[in-house]
Amino acid sequence: MNVRIINGRPVKIWTDNLEESALRQIENLTKLPFLYHHLAIMPDVHAGMGMPIGGVLACVDAVIPNAVGVDIGCGMCAVKTNWKVSDIPLEVLRKQIMKGIRERIPLGMEHHEELQDEKYLPEGYDIDSMVIVKQRQQSIRHEVGTLGGGNHFIELQKDEEDTLWIMIHSGSRNLGQRVGAYYNDLAVKLNEQWHSVVTPDLRLAFLPQGTREFGLYWNEMKYCIDFALCNRKLMMERIEEVIADALPGIEFEPMINIAHNYAAHENHFGKNVFVHRKGATLAREGVIGIIPGSQGTASYIVEGLGNPESFMSCSHGAGRVLSRKAAIRTLDMKKEIAELEAKGIIHAIRSQDDMQEASGAYKDIEEVIANELDLVKVRTRLLPVAVIKG
Repeated sequence: MNVRIINGRPVKIWTDNLEESALRQIENLTKLPFLYHHLAIMPDVHAGMGMPIGGVLACVDAVIPNAVGVDIGCGMCAVKTNWKVSDIPLEVLRKQIMKGIRERIPLGMEHHEELQDEKYLPEGYDIDSMVIVKQRQQSIRHEVGTLGGGNHFIELQKDEEDTLWIMIHSGSRNLGQRVGAYYNDLAVKLNEQWHSVVTPDLRLAFLPQGTREFGLYWNEMKYCIDFALCNRKLMMERIEEVIADALPGIEFEPMINIAHNYAAHENHFGKNVFVHRKGATLAREGVIGIIPGSQGTASYIVEGLGNPESFMSCSHGAGRVLSRKAAIRTLDMKKEIAELEAKGIIHAIRSQDDMQEASGAYKDIEEVIANELDLVKVRTRLLPVAVIKG
């Protein structure tokens, strides 16, 4: 970890690999009048919308929709089984398990054709008090239990004892995007009315605690976090059903879950503040987290060390080194496929467009993990066996 002073504010950074566009966004964050204590930047940092992905921002009495992002509650889940990967016939893996998962889980922009049962949605909310969630109640019954596109994935993996694991990366689907966009637009309009020093060019419009708009956003954000968890749980349930049909007698351990796009009310350095984790994971002491690599590289199950300097946070993955467009334009598809097949991985690359999610588009996960060993300790290293992308 190194410390920079930018605009008079401390910025604590867990990498030496910092792109110029992300640095400009960090500089913008240090201009916020309600920034608390310091800014924490994780080793997977890269430019995002307004705030860099891999950033942890603590604010006094304010929340920033763009510092949460539009895939609210996006996160990881993982389940360990009792089967050895070497005991699974390749034919069963390809034609029963992988085929069965694709049949049960809509991918990319696809949704369920039939409405899913309401029992799969979050409970305990006053839906009538919400703006976007109320509008989307029917739509999200088609979306729950679906993967989505972009960098979302389902992977079958093996640990160092050859034990089969299941891992999912997914979020709140179209619901989170609509909630994030709606409240960011609202914050922009209000900030203009208030002649706020947080100017539109920063793309960091905020909602002050105590306002009606803050309360509305906070409730809908929490619903999106819970919906994203419901989404992952339903997918995992159905993947387990597919695998159980193919591998009689298989057992599944309880699911590990952790989100990496959200805001939370926490106490740090003696003060209650609103901590935004955008592409960052809670690493409070003893908390079990998941840090995935890229397609073809290792992923990690980790345990938080509770380092206060990172606001008890760690990275959420490897982090991009190439933008999606740059990856499609520059990466060699044949080379990427050859590297995956040399490792025996059943991969998801079908066209040059898939280069946006190739290993070459991401940072080295081993370097990322090495840079944050004061934030987490590694519990399990997982290697990919078969990959499904959104």
